[in-house]
Amino acid sequence: MSPRRCSLITVLIEENRALAPFTTFGIGGPARWFVQARSEDEVIDAAAWAREKGEPLFVLGGGSNLLVADRGFDGLVLHIALRGVESEDDASQRVFRVSAGEDWDGFVQRAIADNCAGIECLAGIPGTVGGTPVQNVGAYGQEVSSVIERVRAIDLHNGAAVEFANADCAFAYRKSRFNTNDRGRYAVTRVDYRLQPGGAPTLRYADLQRAFAGSAQPTLAQVAEAVRRIRQSKGMLLVEGDPDCRSAGSFFKNPVVSAAQAARIAAIAGKEPPHFPASHDGLVKLPAAWLIQQAGFAKRFTMGAAAVSSRHTLALINRGNATAADMMVLADCIRAAVDDRFGIQLEREPVLLGF
Repeated sequence: MSPRRCSLITVLIEENRALAPFTTFGIGGPARWFVQARSEDEVIDAAAWAREKGEPLFVLGGGSNLLVADRGFDGLVLHIALRGVESEDDASQRVFRVSAGEDWDGFVQRAIADNCAGIECLAGIPGTVGGTPVQNVGAYGQEVSSVIERVRAIDLHNGAAVEFANADCAFAYRKSRFNTNDRGRYAVTRVDYRLQPGGAPTLRYADLQRAFAGSAQPTLAQVAEAVRRIRQSKGMLLVEGDPDCRSAGSFFKNPVVSAAQAARIAAIAGKEPPHFPASHDGLVKLPAAWLIQQAGFAKRFTMGAAAVSSRHTLALINRGNATAADMMVLADCIRAAVDDRFGIQLEREPVLLGF
């Protein structure tokens, strides 16, 4: 690994930087070129360097939703490391302007400390703030799309700073313009969240309702702590030394199907699948974990150095020396089995780099 100064700019370009340490999987080869950007100017300069050299560019955040190929990435990896949190009151609400490199769970804790509701059910999710609008991160009855006011980004095609209002982001279940039509075009540098001071916590998720059944209304902090306990019980909380944590969390998205498809799946399985309303047009969301279990993959199912988590069938884990190829073989076997039995093609959650 040998750093060099780009002739155009002051940002440091490194060569052959290992990427595995930047991911929760702990898997993958090196980046041919690597930049850690701590300001928008550095993002702009690094993108200009990649355009001038004709190098492909990939924007890296917290690495919690990423699987890097064993051969690495033959291009420039731009690691977003902008930091800073500002807030201001606006009428009865509080707007937080959060730099994209901030730790997401750290920001959740900050919001709860300020007694601001709206993201308490998203506690314990690994990664950085910049990734939240890209995936429209959601869990336990909340999605960031409900509280995002504005997303600031750099257009990697021309270096221009742009801002998107919520309605411009094309949010949907685990989707936005940033991972669909405009995939790879923008590097998010700041996200503005509008939260409710003194607001009540969200208790839509069944596990949370059970946790607080018969109790007085819990505080935001109590709900966030309950979410972390639930996540840890499912191997979805990063805990040092826990082998179930060498994963990207949920490897597959929960499929959204019609009522007729859900009835067909129930007939095949011989029992009613768990399901949740997904929209106002009669669609329902099925747990991918249930489909995986019904297709024959139980917790702890192992295929070489890759395995299904011991706590949740939706998480695929690196047992310690798995390769990216190992993880893909297991994932492909699971997808094929679910498709063969139910005619449902599971959609992958993690981003693939270098494949």
